Amino acid sequence: MCWSATADLVAGASVAAVGVVCVTRVRDGRDLPLAALPLLLGAHQLVEAAVWDAGGGGGAATVAWAVIALPLLAVWVPAGVWAAARPAARRGPACALAIGLATAAVLAHGIATRPVTAEIRGHTVGYHLDVPHPPLLVAGYLLATVGSLLVSGDRRLLALGVVVGLGAAVCFALWRLEFVSTWCAFAALWSVLLFDWVRRRPAARPLTTGTP
Repeated sequence: MCWSATADLVAGASVAAVGVVCVTRVRDGRDLPLAALPLLLGAHQLVEAAVWDAGGGGGAATVAWAVIALPLLAVWVPAGVWAAARPAARRGPACALAIGLATAAVLAHGIATRPVTAEIRGHTVGYHLDVPHPPLLVAGYLLATVGSLLVSGDRRLLALGVVVGLGAAVCFALWRLEFVSTWCAFAALWSVLLFDWVRRRPAARPLTTGTP
């Protein structure tokens, strides 16, 4: 989320551009889902620009924003971490993915069966979706997304998880105060950190077969 439609457009295009670079630099197909994450984050911000232009409400842009932000990211992030992890380090991301799938199922059902609305509040956009047990869903969402990074077994993804966790807390505090939305700034930072991760990743190891 950004503080205006223009800011969302600029930030969304910039983050998506980083995503394009990340994808083109991938040397191991298992890294592709995480490398493509900035593309998804950039598209998410471009969608929110449409929410700003529509003045909020419950239109298609609002629903698309919710689909990306809630069920899709809850699965995409832990699935990407699991795919990129070393086989010996996949147990933690697998647990996070299972939590993400369960959380996403509830969120997707809520989006499909209940109205999703957005309200412009000064320099922020407030979204509302009526779902059961919100604290439990928030916990599941954070365990799936931030948690998967923290248990990835990769020190750069661990650092990214710490930055994501701290950034989410700051963004939420500023949003709750209805001061300004800063998610886009942190999305840009996270995208740069992901690019650094992609740049330093080794190439895929060739398959070897034993000698009969």
